[in-house]
Order: sequence, then structure tokens, then C-alpha cells
Amino acid sequence: MPPLHDPHLPRRDLLIGTAAVSVAGIADGHAAPAQAQVAAPAAPPRNPEAPATARLSLTVNGQARNLELDTRTTLLDALREHLHLTGSKKGCDHGQCGACTVLVDGRRINACLTLAVMHEGDSITTIEGLGSPERMHPMQSAFVKHDGYQCGYCTPGQICSSVAMLEEIKAGIPSHVTGDLAVPVKLGNEEIRERMSGNICRCGAYSNIVEAINEVAGERA
Repeated sequence: MPPLHDPHLPRRDLLIGTAAVSVAGIADGHAAPAQAQVAAPAAPPRNPEAPATARLSLTVNGQARNLELDTRTTLLDALREHLHLTGSKKGCDHGQCGACTVLVDGRRINACLTLAVMHEGDSITTIEGLGSPERMHPMQSAFVKHDGYQCGYCTPGQICSSVAMLEEIKAGIPSHVTGDLAVPVKLGNEEIRERMSGNICRCGAYSNIVEAINEVAGERA
């Protein structure tokens, strides 16, 4: 048989010669191609549409709560849909109406604009945590007395915001209408209206709300 590198070697002879060399190599103890290992089945690819979840711990109205949530869940939805605290209302869902106002470590925030996972370890107070029908918070009682609620939809946010606002004034935090930054902030109707401007009342009970806040502020003075 002509050598395998002969360019004129017929194809049939080339195949026969190649097979013979392979068999001879194995017989002479030359290393044969390693047997292919059976690969472990690959893990199924993660569905990119599947939501990521996270565990978090909160203190809500004085009670420790543990949740596992879609990381896209807002604090408002966590309170309403997962903890069933429906006092905080979903209004505009854009942070413009204030119906979702709650207190986080004593500060008022719009719960619709913040993710629940951002508040790991925080202390959250909703309208349910301020008082109950049997033992109302002074601000709740004042709203009832002065009819500061009417339809009531915005009332939880109004009351939470009012409570935080009085604490801000007590701490000497000024607003855009504070005239003199060198003296303690003095509560007045103009200050109240400015500080409560983020809470909208479609019923137009603003004058009654101002009266309720003034009453509670006077009792604290």
C-alpha cells in the first residue's frame, strides 16, 4: 500500500490505512482517546421574569414582624397586602396626596415611594399604632371633635403627618415660611398649612384640620 501521505492515494485505501493504524496503536498500548465522561445535567436557567425575594425584619406598631417579599414591594403594599394594616391608604401612588403617610423612626414619609426592603430594622408606626377606638391618640380625638375627616380617606395620613409635624416644631425644625431662624419656631396657621401641604384633602376640610392641630398643640404647650 502506498504511504498514507501519498497525494495520489485512493480515498478507499486512505480510510483502510487510517483504521489499521488506529487499531495498531491501541494494540501497542498507545493511549486511546479518553472515554467521554457523562456530564452532570445543567441547572435549569433562571427565569428572568421570576421576581427576586428578600427577607426582612421590621417593628410595626411595636410588634416585631418578619416578611419575605418581592424586592419591588413598596412599604405601603407590605403594610396593606402582607400585614393587613389597611389604615394607610393608597391614593395617587405617586407621593403627591399624602394618604399613605406613616411614621418611620418618628419621621413621616410617603409609604408608596419607598421599598419595604429599604427599612430593615426600622420602627414603623401606622394609624393603627397611634391609637384605637377605645383609646384614641389626642390628635385622633381632635379630628373627631373638629370634624377634620369628613369622608375619612385621607385622615390616616393627615393624622400621622400632624403628629410628626408637632414633633418637628418641638425640635425647632424650620419650614419655608419660618420668619426668624434665630428664635424657636412658633406654631401658627401659616406654619401648619405649609407643613401639611403634602397631605391633600379632597373634601376641603382644611380649616377643621388646622383647628384640630392647634388644639393638640395648645394642650402640649
